[in-house]
Amino acid sequence: MTVLSQILTSKIVAIIRGAAPQNVAAIAEALHEGGVQCLEITLNSPNALQVIENIAIKMEGRILVGAGTVLNATEAANAIDAGAKFIISPITNIETIKKTKQLGSVSIPGAFTPTEIFTAYSGGGDIIKVFPGSSGPGFIKEVLAPLPHIPLMPTGGINLRNIHEFKNAGAVAFGVGKSLVDTNQKITDAYLDEIIKNAQSFIQAINKV
Repeated sequence: MTVLSQILTSKIVAIIRGAAPQNVAAIAEALHEGGVQCLEITLNSPNALQVIENIAIKMEGRILVGAGTVLNATEAANAIDAGAKFIISPITNIETIKKTKQLGSVSIPGAFTPTEIFTAYSGGGDIIKVFPGSSGPGFIKEVLAPLPHIPLMPTGGINLRNIHEFKNAGAVAFGVGKSLVDTNQKITDAYLDEIIKNAQSFIQAINKV
């Protein structure tokens, strides 16, 4: 199975932003136990490249690790060199998309308006991150009416109350941050158990008919 097909099959990309490096492995294990298979480490997190490398090695074959908040081609190349299998940006930067594809990784650029979304996809984006996702499921449905061939991944504002609505609107994947893992919480055994349960709940929500 390709990286792209794994993302499209598992659907949920857990966003880890600002976590203490020593806690990320335990968080990743908890997410995996809960059924989440894709993990995004944002580059504005402490020691992000080293964390990506550690997770890529430690959890190879069990979880896909990618880099988020990637703003240029150099950052994309560095992240891929560290082991990132997919590159996510909050913006559309064509050079970043090109470099990501050139190096064999999946490109998920960020866009919001229909013009930005079309530009990102035409520029080589595999999935387009609709950011912010707080625009709601209705926005996704409206964009897909004239652009049904573009795979959309809403990110920002996705939670257990609305993820099924986003799926019904046509989203192919979901970037989920604080409602899945709150990195401000103290990482105790009890909170890791909570992450497992959260992950299971999100998996159940997207599989609901």
